[in-house]
Amino acid sequence: MAKRVPFIEYLALEPEPHLVAKECTSCGARYFDRRNACASCEGDDFTDVEVPTTGELRSFTIVTQAQPGVPVPFVAGVVDCGGTSVKGNVVNIEPTPEHVQLGMKVRLTTVPVGVDGKGTEAVNFGFEPIS
Repeated sequence: MAKRVPFIEYLALEPEPHLVAKECTSCGARYFDRRNACASCEGDDFTDVEVPTTGELRSFTIVTQAQPGVPVPFVAGVVDCGGTSVKGNVVNIEPTPEHVQLGMKVRLTTVPVGVDGKGTEAVNFGFEPIS
């Protein structure tokens, strides 16, 4: 099996794929990017927390125009994963309003992004419907 590496630093692939957020130890606000201070309380101490891998689609748009080389249409959404809002694409579903619905239950999945000359595969995440 080819070596797999996460495309973004907050995607952990082992033991099972999941997201890791930075949580402010003062107020509990969660972030996926590097922080020097909390935007909610200005605290400066953070701890890593695993984000639930299932959630509910709270918002979405069907993208029909993108940069050259990006296949369209696709679904970009915001998923509530146990109280943590996660922005990500909804994959493995027909990108039409008849198929994508607010409140639908989804789970984290991995999506291959590309392979380098040494066979290392870059992996990103998306959310797929739970049937």
